[in-house]
This record gives sequence, C-alpha cells and structure tokens, in this order.
Amino acid sequence: MFDIDNLTQQVLENCDISDARHAGLYSICGLALRLRDLYKWEMGLPPWEEKDSSEILEWIENREQRWEKRAECEYAKISVGDRTYEPFDTGGINAVVAPHGLLYGAGYAHGLKPTFFLARIEDKETVEGMCVYSLGSELARDLLTLPAFLQDGCILLRQEAAKMYLWDQMIYINKSAKPALRFALKNCGLQEPGSEALQQNLATILAAQRENYIYHEIGEMRDAVFDRKLWREIIAAFPHTPVEFLVRAVKDLLADTNAHGTLQNIIRNRKSASLGLYVAFFDGLAKNVFPELKIAFEDFCESHNWKVVEEAMSAGYHTAKAHAEEIMRIYLKGRKRADKKWAQHEIKKRLLDKIVKRP
Repeated sequence: MFDIDNLTQQVLENCDISDARHAGLYSICGLALRLRDLYKWEMGLPPWEEKDSSEILEWIENREQRWEKRAECEYAKISVGDRTYEPFDTGGINAVVAPHGLLYGAGYAHGLKPTFFLARIEDKETVEGMCVYSLGSELARDLLTLPAFLQDGCILLRQEAAKMYLWDQMIYINKSAKPALRFALKNCGLQEPGSEALQQNLATILAAQRENYIYHEIGEMRDAVFDRKLWREIIAAFPHTPVEFLVRAVKDLLADTNAHGTLQNIIRNRKSASLGLYVAFFDGLAKNVFPELKIAFEDFCESHNWKVVEEAMSAGYHTAKAHAEEIMRIYLKGRKRADKKWAQHEIKKRLLDKIVKRP
C-alpha cells in the first residue's frame, strides 16, 4: 500500500519544477490563460467561474515565488511504497498505482516542456483495438490543459482538462470560426448559444467532441507516413521554432485525415456536431496546409453532402503526406551533412514560407 497524499505531493513538486523552468515558452497572454486555468483547477472552480482579479493576482504572485525557488531544481524521482522510479517511468509507476484506481501521466509537450499529472480512473474501454482511459478528478497537474494524449500505447482522456480546454476554445473563439461553432451547437440541440446555455450543456458538447479527441490519438498512433522516432528527433532538433510548429501541424493533420483518424470517424458515423466542432477549432498553420476543409464545410452546410467532406479529407491527407515526406527527406540530408541549421533553413524556405503566404 502507498500514501496517496504523499504521491500527489511528489507529482505536484515536479509539476512546479516544469512550470518554473518553462513558463517563458509562452507569450504574456498565453501564460495568463494557463495560470487562470491552473488557478481554477486548484480552487475547484468550474470553467466558467471567474474570481475577483485581486485574488487571482495574489495567487499568481505566490505561485511565481514558488517557481523562483524551484527553477534550478532537478526533477525528483517518484517513490511509491518501498520502490523509487524515474519521473518518466510511467509504465513502472502505473503498474503499482493503477490497481488502486489512479493513473500517472508524464511526457513532453510543445517546446519539449515536461508535463505531469495524477488522476483517478473513471473508466477503461477499448476503441478500435486501443485501450482508452477516461480519467476523472485530477490530484496533480501543471500549467498544461491537455485534453488527451498517448502514453504507453494507451489513450488518456483527461475529462477535467478537456472541459476546461473546450470551454476556453468556445469562449475565445475567433470571429471567423463562430459560424462553424453555431452549426455544431445547433446540432447539439442548442438554439441560443449564450454563456448560460453553454454552461448547462457543456457535458453534451463535450460528448460530441470526445470522439474527436480519441480518434485523433488513434490516427496519430496508426499514422504510417511520418516515422514516429524521426518525428521526435526533428521536434527535439528544432524546439520553440516555427519548424516545430509546422512539423506538429503536419503530424496532427496526418492523424486527422488518415483512414483511422478523426475525420474518417466523423464521416463514417455522420457526426454533424463533431464536424462543426472540428472545423470551429481548426486553426494555426493547419488552416494554411489544409484550406480545402473550410470550403468543403461551407458546401456541406448548404448541401449536407458528406462526399464533399470526404473529398476534402483525401486532399488534406495527400498534402500532409507530401509535406511529411519532404520534411523527413530534408532533415535526413541535413543530418547526413551534420548541418541541422541547413535543414532548418531548407524546411523553412521550401515549405513553411510558402504555406504561411497562402491566403
């Protein structure tokens, strides 16, 4: 047997170290939003509840003081019972804690920021041959509000984080994406998508988005184009750069458009609400790589013809595949020349600059 409170404190300590070391990755606005989410989680607030700014500012000041003390600390090993594990030994730790209804998460996110969490297991199921854990209350987490990710061959769906993530996406959505969101909400049964209606129906909206999260991870796991080991090497070679953003966008698009991914599931099961949510939240470089999606969705809203979405998905997949193959080819040539700067320049010149210039 082990002490859950003690385990939680150990995980929280590594969360603080990661946040202290990597808070500088974010813009001022981006960091403020992540701190706000972390504050709400720590205080047990629903996504829509906002406290007085003076309370939040005091909390942020205290958090930054904690970070100052931990910025130079090394990540601590995790002790469970009478054994000690490296902080990224998720398999070893979960072999001990999972039978007690807990799941430990550790990995690397954007910019290679280490991320950690500890959550209670609510459900375990098999989807398309893959194990999916639905996680409930989180005992420990860091700045990152990640709704789902792959770990040890399983999909982890963080339902608390997913609610927060989905709420933020809806509240801070770009004006150009609002028609797609309204379409999605109408197909979820919301005729008047005001703040109160969103609060009351957040569970319904999340249910429509849930499979989007799951099938994105399935698509990523089964992507046969972008060699997973090489992809990680490229990410590690160019952290915090536009090349990293491009490589991640291409990988995500391959996951969503391949035969096992998000869009295939939406089309196969005629999930109009899920399609609307996917289009509403489709942004960043991916929009430039996959402009066919917006055109197809506008057509679909008029015709309700799933064929146009399927054709767009196929076009998006072939574009992402071509980009992935070009990125790998350039990177491997640069590695052979022992010149990563050349590879970075070539990826930017041949792909990134052209993609960014697209309307």
